Amino acid sequence: MFGPAATQWFKFLQNKVRLPNQNSEIAARVVVDQVLFAPTNLFFFLGTMSLLEGSDPRDKLKRAYAPTLVTNWAVWPWVQAINFKLVPLEHRVLAVNVVALGETCPIQMQST
Repeated sequence: MFGPAATQWFKFLQNKVRLPNQNSEIAARVVVDQVLFAPTNLFFFLGTMSLLEGSDPRDKLKRAYAPTLVTNWAVWPWVQAINFKLVPLEHRVLAVNVVALGETCPIQMQST
């Protein structure tokens, strides 16, 4: 589910968030990513996990959404800045997935 959404999202950022200065452009992409995509993706992740676990998504979202989003913001802006600067567009989802292997475990533990 994440792969196709992230692929389209990274294409959108590449094509629509354009600034004359490369560092400003990267910073703008990170901000847009963390303000729009990260909260939405986390909402769907927690809600889906809750449904698959057989529990009420509202309870999980109420309990875990805010602290998990804060944890997300401690890691992912830095990862995405490096990703947008150094990784070619066609490999960005792969780069995110590699980092997510190590980062998702603490988030999943926090969300339970």
